[in-house]
Amino acid sequence: MKITLLTVGKTNELSFKNAISDYQKRLKFYIPFEIEEIPELKNSKKIPEEVQKQKEGELILKNLTDADDVILLDDKGEEYTSLQFASFLEKKMISGNKRLIFVVGGPYGFSKEVYRRANGKVSLSRMTFSHQMVRLVFTEQLYRAMTILKGEPYHHE
Repeated sequence: MKITLLTVGKTNELSFKNAISDYQKRLKFYIPFEIEEIPELKNSKKIPEEVQKQKEGELILKNLTDADDVILLDDKGEEYTSLQFASFLEKKMISGNKRLIFVVGGPYGFSKEVYRRANGKVSLSRMTFSHQMVRLVFTEQLYRAMTILKGEPYHHE
């Protein structure tokens, strides 16, 4: 199985880029993983919220196939401990799907169409994080989950 983090916008802050890159390199030893970035809409401050969500939603949906297992990173999603998230991933990995895609939406979240297409929602926290922070937290938690599944000493209970 390949895991993809599909994001609206890119990571601009160098410190986040470096940290994310570090975890991406570590993940290569465990599972195929990539980050796909959808460009932010131009002049988004002038676009009404619902229109922005709709346009971003169309771009998200263009990057998905019918066979993809799509999980939205959403503050109203299921919350997991790191051990529970590892177990969640393990179940997904043995399901037979070729691609597991986690999606980070734009600043206003997801369109109704993206919610309908999703196979589930996961919350990294009930708190709100910047999109750049979400990418880093997710990538670290994915790495942590892989080390848990391999019985390696990165995670401590």
